[in-house]
This record gives sequence, structure tokens and C-alpha cells, in this order.
Amino acid sequence: MRSEAKFSICASDVHAVATDWIQRHLKFRDYSKKCVSSMILSVLLFAASRIRSIHDACQRLRCAPSDETIRQALKATLPDNKELHRRINSALADRLPMCFFRSGQRVAMDLTEIPYHGQEYRDEAEIRRGKPKSGTSHFHVYATAYVCQKGHRFTLAVVRVLKGEKMESVVKELLRLVRASGVKVRFLLLDKGFFTAEVVRYLQRARCPFVTPAFARGRKPKTPQPGSLHELASRKRSGWASYSWRSSKGTRATVPIAISCKNYAGQRGRRGRRTRLYAYWGLTPGSTDWVSETYRKRFGIETTYRQMHEVRIRTSSRDPLLRFLFVAIALILRNIWVWCHLNWLALRRGRGVIIRDELLRLGELMLWLQSLIQQELGLNDSKKIPCCPSRL
Repeated sequence: MRSEAKFSICASDVHAVATDWIQRHLKFRDYSKKCVSSMILSVLLFAASRIRSIHDACQRLRCAPSDETIRQALKATLPDNKELHRRINSALADRLPMCFFRSGQRVAMDLTEIPYHGQEYRDEAEIRRGKPKSGTSHFHVYATAYVCQKGHRFTLAVVRVLKGEKMESVVKELLRLVRASGVKVRFLLLDKGFFTAEVVRYLQRARCPFVTPAFARGRKPKTPQPGSLHELASRKRSGWASYSWRSSKGTRATVPIAISCKNYAGQRGRRGRRTRLYAYWGLTPGSTDWVSETYRKRFGIETTYRQMHEVRIRTSSRDPLLRFLFVAIALILRNIWVWCHLNWLALRRGRGVIIRDELLRLGELMLWLQSLIQQELGLNDSKKIPCCPSRL
């Protein structure tokens, strides 16, 4: 990491890092004399910078091949599902800060759903059902693992979640990828979607501490049974409890419960107390506030997803591998943005660093890449738009 000595970075520095980082791991190959690997990568980065499709990028770049050529090149050069997953996760785990390997880290796992309005490509398992959002209940779902440390977040791993796939296998694969990257796991901060008896039992067998929200499924009964999640959620004083339940498949799990109760302070139209339940294991928290505040730091993942959507290539393709590639490129670009801040723009303060996000926003970094690619391939300004002759 650089010190506070006077220096400057420019768009070419960022472009060199981004192209080398992505090409070294994803390994795009030449498709034809005009559609070489560097051309494919430039078109993808241009589309990501504009949050548009490959068709839009090829229409605007004068020297770029047609969008159909790019799609055929990707289809012909992309590896199979297993190899693509390996390359993507290798790129995400590249150039991590050394502090991630010295001590245990808080690793957060979450699910993100991208709405899908079409039919499956080859297999029904490609699409999962969920709560309606953006006019559909069908989604391409991805599970991600992030490391949360002192204001910056790196994406460590990403996997596709197929229809009918057990959350236990998803957590197991993410944990394997995180440990394969060399990052030491102190404990996991799990999304509420992972609160199942099978996941809890797997993490307990794996001796991996975790914290996850506990919520009662089903309609609340008029008289909740003592010790049930409905009864615990109705309490108005913080405290501790233990909860044991059996899944529909017969798996029994037991976890300690932290009951965190606070006032609705500063929330308009809300009065009284709110109660939140957190299931944990392998930890000895000193207070329920510690559990609540520790899990609250996981909410930064939602910001990561928002930034991911700000650089994700749009597509109407049904091919799940192509859609997964576009999601992965967005996550890699965000890692590159964080890496630039840590290595070029952050200030050292003792044993810590000060991140100065205001010096280079993610959108500005993408504009740098866009401008360089425009200079390299040129803009197609010969396109004529028809208008009404009577208005001329």
C-alpha cells in the first residue's frame, strides 16, 4: 500500500489493472482475426461501464464487431460450467490484502436474486421461484461470500444456486472456496435464508461459528408455546434462550438464541419495542447488543449488491452461463475498485488505513474505462436517427 507521498493515477493505470486481472483468470481466446480476446474484453468492459447490453456496445463502437459475433465468440470460447466457476472464483480471490490471511475474518454469506422473465434454457433447475419482485417470481439466484473488515468488503466467492438445491450444499461450497483462497474464517454472518436445521447441523459438525437471524415460520398462533420462536419474538426484554426444532426431513438442531429488544427511536409512526432474534453457535457474546451490532455490519453487503447492479451487463439471453459471466464480471470490477483504493488512495494511520471513497467513486472508475475504450475503438457517430421533416 502506498504512503501519503504525492502521486497520481489515471485512467490508463486502472485500465491496465482491470484488463490484466480479468484476462489472466477468465482467459478469453481469439475467435477470429477481428474478434480477438482483447476486443472481446473491451466490448464487455464498455457494456459494463454503460450498464447496457452487448448489442448497445457494438452499435456505439465503430471498430467493434457485430453483437452476434461477440455472442458467438463467447459461446465458442467459454469453458463448461465447472471450469467457469473455477476461473471466476480464482479471479475473485486474487490480490486480497495480506491482513485477511493473518487473523480470522468475519465472512458474510448472502443470496441475491436477479429477476428473470423468460423460459429456462435447457434445464428447469436453472430458475428458482421466490417472492414476486419486478413483475416476476422467477429468478436466477447466486450465493456470495464477502469479507467484512474496517469499511471495505471483498467478494471472495460466488456460486449459482439451482432449483431444489439444498442450502447446506451452498454453504458448504462457499465455505470450501473461502478456505481455498487462504482466508481464515473467524465466524460466519449468514442471511436468514440459511436458517435451516440442515445448515446449522453442518456448521456445527464443521466446527464453524456463525450468527444468523432466527425467525418463526408460519402464522402466529393465539397462544404461542413456551420456548417457541413465536413466544421468544413476543418478549419485550433482551435476554438469552435456547431453541430446538426438527426439520421436515427429520434433522434436529439446537442453537442458543440472543433476544435483542430496543425502542423504535426516531422511526416515524412506530412506537413501543421491537424484538429481533439471532441464532448463534461457537461464540461467547458478552451481551445481546454485541450480537445485534455485529450482525448489523453485514448489511453493507446490500450496498455491494447495489454497486454490482451498477456495473452489470444487461442481457436478454437465456444462457445461464452467459448471465453468470456478466454477474461475475461486475463483482470482479468491484473488487478492482476496492483494490485501487487500498493500494493507491488509502492513507496509513498506525496499523490501520483510512479509505477515501470520495476520491474515486465506482461510477467514475467505469467512466475512465469507457473513455479509454472509446478512444481505442472510436464512436460510431454515423448513425442517423429519423425525425419529422416538418419540424426541420
